[in-house]
Amino acid sequence: MGKDVLGWRKLFGVMGPSTNTVVQPDFDMMRPAGVTNHYSRIYTPNADAVSNETFRAGAELIGANTLDAVRSVMTCNPDYLVMGMSAVTFFDGARGADRFIAQVKEVSGLDISVGSHACTAALNAHGGVKRLAVLSPYWPAMNTEVARYFGDMGFTVVRDIAMQARSWTGIAQITPRQCVDALKQIDGDDVDAIIQVGTNLSMVKLAAMAEMWLGKPVIAINTATYWHALRANGIMDKVEGCGRLLEEF
Repeated sequence: MGKDVLGWRKLFGVMGPSTNTVVQPDFDMMRPAGVTNHYSRIYTPNADAVSNETFRAGAELIGANTLDAVRSVMTCNPDYLVMGMSAVTFFDGARGADRFIAQVKEVSGLDISVGSHACTAALNAHGGVKRLAVLSPYWPAMNTEVARYFGDMGFTVVRDIAMQARSWTGIAQITPRQCVDALKQIDGDDVDAIIQVGTNLSMVKLAAMAEMWLGKPVIAINTATYWHALRANGIMDKVEGCGRLLEEF
């Protein structure tokens, strides 16, 4: 069989919520030559009144619609799948993440990189990380799920901040200034690394800059997920300007 002319190394099928406007340009920014990203939108009604009570139900709906997006992207014959939505990969801790991967694999026959396990791999690559701070655009009920997952993986979440976006599209409107303020709130000497979750929150470049002034790993979930997908496929290219993870590991 011949090779895809543009994706001569790998074709990545990427699933992301239809309301998400950040993960696609983020992944394309980190894409090395010969790897192409093929985005399949998970149908997501744009809820304009997301709250602590409704966040999980809304995220679970996205999760339920994911397999349709998987079936759709499979028609371009991708080599590997990448999950461009993080919340559903944190539900019910490590077991929930493994269950999600198994469901996708059953439908597609392909391996997949997901945000939760990619963050774990990124933290382990840096080494010596035990105590985390977490920044999210979510609501507190979802941050509890994120903390549970990291607890299952052997980490302790010391502090977290939920920026409480009121709509799915509103996540993409959270400014770098707001993110900087949040980073300052959750950082401390008792924190080994900071994790940002929520793929529609634009933090790839900001996290890379924050690593320099905080002197510790600051991992944006889109960076971790795409790094994981590249490395899982033996693509070791270093990508500049997106943080230590893609530059060193």
